[in-house]
Amino acid sequence: MLGIETSCDETAAAVVLRKGPHHGKILSNVVRAQLDAHAAFGGVVPEIAARAHVEVLDKVVAQAMREAEATWDDLDGIAATAGPGLLGGVLVGLMTAKAIASARRLPFVAVNHLEAHALTPGLTDGLAPPYLLLLVSGGHTQLLIVRDLGDYDRLGTTLDDALGEAFDKTAKLLGLPYPGGPEVEACAATGDVNRFDLPRPLAGRAAPDFSFAGLKTALRRQAEQLGPLSKQDIADLCASFQQAVGDVVVDRTGVAMALFEDRVPAGNGRNLVVAGGVAANSVLRARLAQLCEERGFALHVPPVALCTDNGAMVAWAGAERFARGLTDGFDFPARARWPLDPDAAPKIGAGVKA
Repeated sequence: MLGIETSCDETAAAVVLRKGPHHGKILSNVVRAQLDAHAAFGGVVPEIAARAHVEVLDKVVAQAMREAEATWDDLDGIAATAGPGLLGGVLVGLMTAKAIASARRLPFVAVNHLEAHALTPGLTDGLAPPYLLLLVSGGHTQLLIVRDLGDYDRLGTTLDDALGEAFDKTAKLLGLPYPGGPEVEACAATGDVNRFDLPRPLAGRAAPDFSFAGLKTALRRQAEQLGPLSKQDIADLCASFQQAVGDVVVDRTGVAMALFEDRVPAGNGRNLVVAGGVAANSVLRARLAQLCEERGFALHVPPVALCTDNGAMVAWAGAERFARGLTDGFDFPARARWPLDPDAAPKIGAGVKA
């Protein structure tokens, strides 16, 4: 299966071999980032991202096919992210995939970008549902029960900023380069986690929802009170912010673990999957590993290259859907919003991040 991903600022294509249920192999995985194009703006500019996808996607697909040593006749189908994401970028990958599928008379599979993240442990770890998923990215922060392909139970979501968004905004506020997440983590390594008393929003609440806007505001106020920031000030602010984030994520995930135990029979195992770009944060991974050890869960985090957006996860999700006989017509639309659990009750303030 060839998978194409263009939902944000990574142009990606990959070829994946599905050997059986929850058993696959990555034959190629090509990703072209656009960091230089967006760095001057401190964030992703949708129009620039879409144009960059148009300029390089054909080359990325060709490289993925070469590295996989595959021909079009070797493929069972073409999968592409159809949402959620920046609509212009999604359209580039989606229309390219439809064009290839039509020209080569291959089945087409529309993939939910969030589901691609959710199913990655089947490819990397051979993990089968059900399991608890912590999805932490630039656009979404959610806790869900993954019951099966296409079957998700949302336990909690962010009510304002996604965690990746909070990291990026914190970095921009402190004058750190884009992308902000890795920069905040790097600066925090030399900082004092106890210097600033930042809030832990929603900690202790019964519902495992998230909120990061107040934490971001508290950090901004601390920075303004200090005046011109020294290098050590920035490191201490990053460390305090990251510590607060870790406390919140551990608290919220712990609540979700209790809900998971209530709703999923014990014979199905206890597994926590962390997916999305923020899953690459080593401090957060270590905090969650400790939580899992305390609560009797096994932790599954994809390799760093598969935490951020990539074509392999799209190809794998497409292959899993194709194996169930699920394909899509060429009229399938691009979707800016596509929740994993469409039946979940609305959350005030969550908006498209629900």
